[in-house]
Amino acid sequence: MKYVIIGNGVAGIHAAEAIREVDTRGDITMIGDETAAPYCRPMISLMLEGSVSPDSISIRKTSFYEDIKITPVLGTLVTGIDVDNRQVLTHDKKMLAFDRLLIASGANPRPVRAGRMDLENIFFMRTQAHVRKMSEALPNSRKAVVLGGGLVGFKAAYSLIRRGLRVTMVIKSGLPLAMQADNHAGKMILDEMSKHGLEVKTGAEVLGFEGKRRVESAHLSDGSEIPCDIVVIGKGVSPALSFIPRDRIKADLGIMVNQNMETNVPGIFAAGDVAEHIDIARKTPWVNAIWPEAVTQGRVAGMNMAGRSFACKGSLSRNIIRIFDMDVMTGGIVNPPANDPQYETVTFSDPRHKIYRKLVFRGDILAGMVMVNAVEQGGILISLIQNQIPIGIPKNALAEPSFNYKKLLDFYARQ
Repeated sequence: MKYVIIGNGVAGIHAAEAIREVDTRGDITMIGDETAAPYCRPMISLMLEGSVSPDSISIRKTSFYEDIKITPVLGTLVTGIDVDNRQVLTHDKKMLAFDRLLIASGANPRPVRAGRMDLENIFFMRTQAHVRKMSEALPNSRKAVVLGGGLVGFKAAYSLIRRGLRVTMVIKSGLPLAMQADNHAGKMILDEMSKHGLEVKTGAEVLGFEGKRRVESAHLSDGSEIPCDIVVIGKGVSPALSFIPRDRIKADLGIMVNQNMETNVPGIFAAGDVAEHIDIARKTPWVNAIWPEAVTQGRVAGMNMAGRSFACKGSLSRNIIRIFDMDVMTGGIVNPPANDPQYETVTFSDPRHKIYRKLVFRGDILAGMVMVNAVEQGGILISLIQNQIPIGIPKNALAEPSFNYKKLLDFYARQ
């Protein structure tokens, strides 16, 4: 059996390991556009901050490929898939035959349409290589502009502040983390950012940059100009599927897969940031580009590729992040459609202790949550969303910080 895996990230390596557990003799070829050994992508901001080394974020030994008998084809981009002849085409004209194919190509940074993007010191932050180039520019940088108010944008801004730079974050929406949090939590986050010296400009986009050789300023849609000598673009990601033959492999935002992570083409699978699978909370196909889901999907895909029947019931968006001295945890549907009668929202707020909770219910099922501070019981709430367990405990009690697992068990024991 010939297995080809496009992508040497976390989904790809977990798929390869799953295949090897079942099939010890099959040929596995792994194609990756990076040359580094597999590493923890969420930790690259710590590299930028200077608190960890590249070696410390590796998730497999340098002998990984040799240890489980993988043929690595690294530093190579895939340019096409020949579905009929079961071949993968690369930019250097290689044609790799497969019996089973996994597309785990991850995601690419969303581009910015702005003038003078050719200037030096304008960076994306998606890979180790991006961070290395940024780190080389930092000794001669004093003022930074970060585009994007999501998780990547904040991590970049925080890292640059820790390196002593003055940072301005530019956000198109009215509040930071608009895709992860609701307005109330967003205002708390904005206050926390401002309190710690992170300047945030909301409701604005970059139109262009100025400079001779390297960037010197950013021009915004509100007419303002921000002096800067380094720019980081952190406006999210999009599934990397430009090489997919869409007339053969069904795709929307991501590649559509079933519960076995198989596409509409038998023997071709997808997993991780490039895959579009059923969202447990939303009940609709969705791309949840987060590390834990990539691990699960990669393993499920690998098992099925090797002939074992494994199912993935769906994915769930969830994040936890520390914003300076504030903890924020979210999951599922945070902002349900306005005036939709099937949803009910319960909130708890303690301004004195900077605690806020919002729970979103669909009937008696927990569908989403936002927690600001006092997040210790957040894992229980995520589990309730993932398992779609009917909530018997009063909903207001579930939103209170005093709620814990023991109280939940005691309630059900009394029923």
